[in-house]
Amino acid sequence: MHHSVIKPNSWVALKLPSGVTRVIQVTPNTSISLGKYGTFPANLILERPYYLTFEVQDKLPEEGFSRLRVVPPSELYADVFAEEDAECANPAAGPGSKNDAVIATAAGEEFSLVDAESGNVIARSTQEVIDENARQKLTQAEIEELKRDGTNAGKDVIAKLLLSHAALDQKTSFSLSKYKLLKTKKYIRRFQVLPIDVPTFSNWQLEERDASKILDIRAEMMGLVGCWGNVHYGGADVFLEDPKATTEQGEEALAPLQEDLLAGRWLVVDDTGGLLVAAMAERMGVLYKEDDETEEVAEEEETTEKAEEEAEQKQESDTTSQKNTEMVDGQQQESTSETTTLARHPKRPRDNKPRDSDFAVPFSQTNTITVLHGASQPNLSFLNYWNFDVTAPQHPPHPLLNHLLTLSWLQLLKPELDTSYSTPPLTADPETLSTWKPSRRGNFHRKRRRYARVRHIVDSTRAGNFSGLVCASTMDPISILKHALPLLAGGAPVAIYSPSLEPLATLADCFSVARRTAWNSGHVAEIQGKTAEELEKWEGSEQFPLNPTLLLGTSIQTSRARRWQVLPGRTHPLMTERGGADGYIFTGWRAKPAEGKIAAKGKFKRRKVEESVSTPASA
Repeated sequence: MHHSVIKPNSWVALKLPSGVTRVIQVTPNTSISLGKYGTFPANLILERPYYLTFEVQDKLPEEGFSRLRVVPPSELYADVFAEEDAECANPAAGPGSKNDAVIATAAGEEFSLVDAESGNVIARSTQEVIDENARQKLTQAEIEELKRDGTNAGKDVIAKLLLSHAALDQKTSFSLSKYKLLKTKKYIRRFQVLPIDVPTFSNWQLEERDASKILDIRAEMMGLVGCWGNVHYGGADVFLEDPKATTEQGEEALAPLQEDLLAGRWLVVDDTGGLLVAAMAERMGVLYKEDDETEEVAEEEETTEKAEEEAEQKQESDTTSQKNTEMVDGQQQESTSETTTLARHPKRPRDNKPRDSDFAVPFSQTNTITVLHGASQPNLSFLNYWNFDVTAPQHPPHPLLNHLLTLSWLQLLKPELDTSYSTPPLTADPETLSTWKPSRRGNFHRKRRRYARVRHIVDSTRAGNFSGLVCASTMDPISILKHALPLLAGGAPVAIYSPSLEPLATLADCFSVARRTAWNSGHVAEIQGKTAEELEKWEGSEQFPLNPTLLLGTSIQTSRARRWQVLPGRTHPLMTERGGADGYIFTGWRAKPAEGKIAAKGKFKRRKVEESVSTPASA
């Protein structure tokens, strides 16, 4: 299962005491640097569980690296346990009763901080809170020397700072805890290992990286988009049968599209670098690898096959050289030694499972994500943090390989203009193939497989019947819905995110009650004589940019989770929260307009209305 232990070459988030998060890839046999917190070998955290807190220890004299120590929970929450024990021992005092009194000065009075040894006045103030620099006896140079010479992962530095504080006993319990926490964050050498999930990555990208790359979308907004888009597991995988096409057959041998098998599919327009796709894949259960052993076995088999092919090529070259009668004795000895080396490493028996033909469709017919993009390749670079590269030609096993489909707007609207779709596949007879070099044969099969993939993706997308539409794009939402709405099934939800309100307000106005009433009144000249199918693909006009009857229940909403400080008499939102765009979501449901007039039938009983006549009262 995912998120159990740290695997080699996986991406993790290291939570530092200062609150900063560092996202790194755990590469074996390398070192991980945490800046002022220290450096340690990456192998020390491999195969360890997530959510543990490690402490970077000092280097031993005979070792050139720092070891790690797992900090137990009893040590992490020692202050909390001590406070609870004190409350249990003296319940009448109540929580935080010690040093909680605030001293107020009268007019003309002031506080003075006096050094106990010399009797000199260090600082004066009209408030009880005096500058921390005056209260702390250690200078900055002495603190730096303690940091260089200190041991015990920075805990000695914190202890000496607390002991050298001149007015530690004057602090309230809240102020003392705050001061200790501040020094702990600054000097303690600890970190916590967190898995890379969608909320952790989005918060890291928002707060410490470039928020504009993900359109300022926060974790709670992604949750709303997934909920209103009804993104969920779409069912068990269903694959088309292999057509067993030979290399002499062309497009007539492609596997036919079976529209009755298409189910649990979502249409996506993602301009967040793949973060929205990752959030949807997490809900659909296709983002994380369930078993890493499968990948290791596949890599071993792939490496073994490559080694076998190289060995076969060497053996063929050796056989050819042995048949040559003009070889010198040195060349004969060299070929004999290579043949002996090959004999020492016998070939591993291959599985009897035949390989799929070039026209076999590798994609599932259910539980898939179809991404529409406007470039030659989709920008899904953030999926690399989940060990998936959409541009890799030979990708190791990953759940997204069979559940992520990408196509451009050109392939959707005018596929005949796309060369990868309209160009017929290459064909060749087996005799001709046997005369080609291995690189040419590999390119031949690769182009045929790409042609089959592109044809299946484009044809299945144009067939429609999608379970929902989810968008987070800088494109005009009206232009997106103009071509995406006809592809949705009846009752499919629509969820569109935008950092600003204005594009969604304009979109919501296209489905207003007034426009729907005018559309159904029969007085719109542009729609007279058109069928329901033609009206679904309405190209739009100035008055009706979209068919207002295709969406029902449209609304715009927003939400933001704010963190609060909850203390007696000091409860307020945190003032250090990040600003930026709040973000808004447009929601609606796909409707299938009824054809013809709608008439209500049945027996209705007409009620008589009695009119009461009032007569003026006699005087």
